[in-house]
Amino acid sequence: MPASTSPALLTRAQERALALTIAVVTANAYYIHPIIGEVARGFGVGEAEIGLVPALNQLALALGILLLLPLGDFYSNRRLCIIFVTAQTACLGGMVLAQDLVLFTAASTVLGFVTIAPYLIPAFASKRVAPERLGLVTAQLTAAVIFGILVARVGAGIIAEYADWHAVYVGAFALMMAVTALLPIAMRSEAAAPKRPDARYGALIASVFRLAAEHPDVRISAAIQGLNFAIFTASWLGLALYLTSPAMGYGTDDVGYLAGVAAISVFTTPRLGRWADKVGPRKARLTAAAVQIAGIALFYPLGFSIWGVLVPLLVVNMVGPSIDVTGRMTMFTLAPEIRTRLTTSYIVVMFVGGAIGSALGTAVYDFAGWGGTCALMLIMSCGVLALSCHAERRWQRSVTIQPI
Repeated sequence: MPASTSPALLTRAQERALALTIAVVTANAYYIHPIIGEVARGFGVGEAEIGLVPALNQLALALGILLLLPLGDFYSNRRLCIIFVTAQTACLGGMVLAQDLVLFTAASTVLGFVTIAPYLIPAFASKRVAPERLGLVTAQLTAAVIFGILVARVGAGIIAEYADWHAVYVGAFALMMAVTALLPIAMRSEAAAPKRPDARYGALIASVFRLAAEHPDVRISAAIQGLNFAIFTASWLGLALYLTSPAMGYGTDDVGYLAGVAAISVFTTPRLGRWADKVGPRKARLTAAAVQIAGIALFYPLGFSIWGVLVPLLVVNMVGPSIDVTGRMTMFTLAPEIRTRLTTSYIVVMFVGGAIGSALGTAVYDFAGWGGTCALMLIMSCGVLALSCHAERRWQRSVTIQPI
């Protein structure tokens, strides 16, 4: 019987290259956030019409994760990443060349559908790092997602201010061309996944729901992250509307610079990941959820200026990614052959939560202003804390009843 071989461990350079790839690929969906008004004026459409661009992109992303990400448990993660990153590059080229909103929106929507690499890469890396470094590497890759989001917002705002919004997507296309060329080098070659003739595509997708049903801890982690990401999207959209309102009088570039300051999470998340390795993911998540609710409670009383909201914003942006990291850690300790499909259910719920947070955040702001948005975030944060407590109690009970 042939001996089984484990994949070679990633080098530190490869880990950094994969983190950079995740940042560049993730950024594509977020360039439009600070420049959405400029894009609307460029195409001569109103706010309601241009709002379809990020909305459809996010919904397509959730659908793509559901339909495409499970393939990672059956086919080479390296090959899939190269295919999907190449497809993203082609979609960005379509956005650059689009002469009307319909084509621009179509390219953006397909771009969202094939944005799978940021979620395949962590599963790929989890099989190629030492167990004692799993939390650190997972945190680094999660921080890369946040870095991509924040840099996209800051960079797009600055470029659009000094050039135009079209230049933002030209630059994004150039970055993706570079990533497409370097990715085959960054991802180590791996042995082909075993053939599974009985695993039809329909059965593969159905297995996502079956595995989620069999792992209640994954369902809880997904619900927690759904609420956590809803807080993230609601807070940034609410802040953008509030700070650029006539009452506050700040510009969109100020919102972009605020996003740059909030990039502190890129540096704190890996350190909090090391801490989670020591104390355990569930206990670390519970602590982060308690700190999050304290930070959100400060948004309204300190919301008198951009400097006031900076304090709670820093707190929330420090602990939010940690909640995500600890949720992923609970999955990455399970069997390697099912991790990608468990990640699928987790990420789909996360983006559905983000879409709901985007919709509720703007709707509540229209109805009740900044105070209403703060109340919404506080309610969702209470949900994160309650579910984190529930997850910790479940874990403690399972440890207690294990036979000695």
